[in-house]
Amino acid sequence: MYMNDNGKIWLATGENRVYLEPSMANRHGLIAGATGTGKTVTLKVIAESFSDLGVPVFMADIKGDLTGMCKEGCENKHIRRSIDTMGIENFTYCSYPVRFFDVYAQNGHPVRTTVSEMGPELLGRLLGLNDTQSGVLRIVFRIADDKGLLLLDLKDLRSMVQHVGDNANEYKLTYGNVTSQSIGAIQRALLTLEDEGGDIFFGEPALNLADWFDWDENGRGVMNILECSELFQHPLLYATFLLWMLSELYEMLPEAGDLDKPKIAFFFDEAHLLFNDAPKALIEKVEQVVRLIRSKGVSVWFISQSPSDIPETVLAQIGSRVQHALRAYTPNEQKAIHYAARSFRVNPNFDTERVLQELAVGEALVSVLDEKGVPTIVERAGILPPRSSMNAVEPAELQAVINSSPLGVKYNQTVDRESAYEMLTAQHQAQQEAYEQEQAQLEEERAELEKAKQETELDKQRAKLEKEKEKLRLEREKLSQKAKSKSTYSSTRRKTSPMQKTINSAANTIGRELGKQLIRGIFGTLK
Repeated sequence: MYMNDNGKIWLATGENRVYLEPSMANRHGLIAGATGTGKTVTLKVIAESFSDLGVPVFMADIKGDLTGMCKEGCENKHIRRSIDTMGIENFTYCSYPVRFFDVYAQNGHPVRTTVSEMGPELLGRLLGLNDTQSGVLRIVFRIADDKGLLLLDLKDLRSMVQHVGDNANEYKLTYGNVTSQSIGAIQRALLTLEDEGGDIFFGEPALNLADWFDWDENGRGVMNILECSELFQHPLLYATFLLWMLSELYEMLPEAGDLDKPKIAFFFDEAHLLFNDAPKALIEKVEQVVRLIRSKGVSVWFISQSPSDIPETVLAQIGSRVQHALRAYTPNEQKAIHYAARSFRVNPNFDTERVLQELAVGEALVSVLDEKGVPTIVERAGILPPRSSMNAVEPAELQAVINSSPLGVKYNQTVDRESAYEMLTAQHQAQQEAYEQEQAQLEEERAELEKAKQETELDKQRAKLEKEKEKLRLEREKLSQKAKSKSTYSSTRRKTSPMQKTINSAANTIGRELGKQLIRGIFGTLK
């Protein structure tokens, strides 16, 4: 442990030793410098010192070389030279208590969060939404909250977005206008996020940051290392995830005021990614969290190539600065050097801007806060060597550390409980079944109506047939009567008796004679 008698952390040595006040560590810090100048060594030394103090640590491991912290270091000429030139006594190598996490669950415990915990602001940035689309996303979250629908994973969010889009007219008066164009844009962005591994990242069991606050049997703070070599290939997901963790710490921890040492130290590697293309509102929120989280006992360290990568509002909250060498090959890089040099309290013994370009690997310009919170004069100093291994451990050793962690039982198995997707799916199925039942009932009623209609038509046809039958019956009766009458007359003529025939013959003869007489008489008269 690099400590002096007053409990200060021995960080570097130049003309004078540079000590970091643990009580001032929650004023945050910056480690900057060009690639290959020693930023990772500085990060490891500070992290080891915090662990020795009993402060848990979180670090993002982008290059994979932080895995060696679970293994004790070994002698090499560079470390031996540092030990000898800096006058380090009783230097010993040692390993540190480490737990590994990995979003993709390959080199550490799975790291997940829920969609609801991420929230619409960070998620909107992660999806690359514009202001209008972000507003619609906030409406989706608000409706889900009001209806008690849990948004845990991406399928929950997709189904909720679809539900809001399908029922936009119903929600319009209460929540505001939701256009189909915005719904479509959000759905497309969710598909892109899923392709980048978002379906792995969002889910349960969600990471409980309280699990980071742990110590080994010697009282050293556990180092929680997030394996980021693959996650870093998706910079927006990486940056958003780190911002989420910082905001979760802020929400979780109570106010603590000024402590003798931080509750936890948080290291943001490649910190410029947190702010690239970030909207002003998000940067303001980050600045607010960085400013206020100090009083909750969190020490935040930003690691980047140049101080200009960090917004000025955030840099204003930083107390300790370790600036490794910068290179000036372009006008913009020269401006960055000038900018970095002016951020230090001037040391009259050297030209800060010139020295920034002359620093060797492992050297840095260092300024920290003293016990009164005043920035010290910048010192040109060599960073002390780490006590853990500088090399990455073998995969078998890494897996052994992961398997020995007590957190495997808690996080390794995925849980998929009932949430928005299941509830909306059940609701949709119920609506579909009700619709199908209604359709079946309508079909049944339609069939009955058709049957009744057909029966009515048959009744009409029967009535018509009855009329026709009645008409035919009457006509038959009429014809029958006529035929009967004619048959009676013919029968009468055929049945005349001989007596009647004699009478009829006599009558006819008399008639003819009378006719002749009448005619002659008449003629006679004429004659």
